[in-house]
Amino acid sequence: MQGDITQFALLDSPPVLMTSEPDPSRANDWRLDAYFDTEPDAEALALLKSLVPSAGDAQPTVEKLPEEDWVTLSQQGLEPIRAGRFFVHTPAHRNEVPADAVALEIDAGRAFGTGQHETTTGCLMALDKLKETGGNFSNILDLGTGTGLLAFAALKLWPAARVAASDIDPVSIEVTEENAVINRIPLGRARGQVELAVAAGMEHPRLSARAPYDLIIANILAGPLIELAPSVTGALEAGGRLILAGLLDHQAEKVAAAYRRQGMMASFRIVRGEWPTLVMRKRRALGWR
Repeated sequence: MQGDITQFALLDSPPVLMTSEPDPSRANDWRLDAYFDTEPDAEALALLKSLVPSAGDAQPTVEKLPEEDWVTLSQQGLEPIRAGRFFVHTPAHRNEVPADAVALEIDAGRAFGTGQHETTTGCLMALDKLKETGGNFSNILDLGTGTGLLAFAALKLWPAARVAASDIDPVSIEVTEENAVINRIPLGRARGQVELAVAAGMEHPRLSARAPYDLIIANILAGPLIELAPSVTGALEAGGRLILAGLLDHQAEKVAAAYRRQGMMASFRIVRGEWPTLVMRKRRALGWR
């Protein structure tokens, strides 16, 4: 994905952007949907098309939907999720937090990432296992943050760390700001804070300036994960850990192979149904085992 995603933030009412893989057997093919409050004009459509240069001469399809908040509607009535030490809940379940849990409140809203999907749950469990096995991280990136959930979870585990959270969708960053207030997560560039950025992949000066990271979380889709392998691993320090999610069982080997070619090696994986979460480590030196 290319183009300047930040230009959407200049619109009076930015769209909600969502990516998906229409055919799971074709990991390199993916779809971009944009939800506008009003009918998009030619400028907005041109900007949207610029994000997908591989589309060639194809034009975006415009369809008027019924008057519904589709993201919120899809997430209403969500039950709490327990993933390792984490308990992710909506406001309706504030009084149900177990005494031994790290609680995070994420309401149904304008961005995805409430913990309900197996990929998000898998990432939470991977973070929990890294902590349980002695992992200690000080410079963390949540790439494709959605609601901010995984960035917040990482900061809960390593409260002295510097954490960055980015997303290609400006609305997701707005939602993350709101969720940070709800969960009393301080925003900023210092240790113990989360810095937010609207960015396509690693393409943002602040993300580059903060590198190298010792932990990167990327819960996206198989196709973009493969495309981003060189830039993501390039921003990871030697010995650093990488959490990859958003892929199906049959896509796992192809994604893992793309990262092995960049000097990564398998550490462990969390499997939730047909959705594996891969945890990898960057080799410290050529020939290191």
